[in-house]
Amino acid sequence: MAEAILTKQNGVVTMDKSFDYLCSTLKNGTYTVSIKRKVEPRTLSQNALMWLWFACIERETGTDKLDVHDYYCQKFLPRQICMNGNIVSVVGSTSKLNTIQMKTFMDKVQADAATELGINLPLPVDQYYKDFINEYLHR
Repeated sequence: MAEAILTKQNGVVTMDKSFDYLCSTLKNGTYTVSIKRKVEPRTLSQNALMWLWFACIERETGTDKLDVHDYYCQKFLPRQICMNGNIVSVVGSTSKLNTIQMKTFMDKVQADAATELGINLPLPVDQYYKDFINEYLHR
């Protein structure tokens, strides 16, 4: 299979390989071309922020941060699968999320912590974020 990375920026599309070269690598036949948006796995900074939030929730509620992680995965990442003809519910993992899915997950955690627990979980752009890091980074 021939693959290339296309990038569109300021209305201009570029490829990391020439289209002619890609076609030259194909065997004779009929092909279908599809383009899908590339997604990146969750970032280390997203993961680090999530664990800071869970450390905060641990301190405020007394629930271990690993249990907080499992709770939110159960709450926001369940999915149904068919195994041997049986429909079962399984829980997804944050390590399998891409950057967009991780943002959605964290938005839900942040909203739930605020409404259900009364805990404000700040973002890096927030005014007191540095104070938050100093408070929970080494806990």
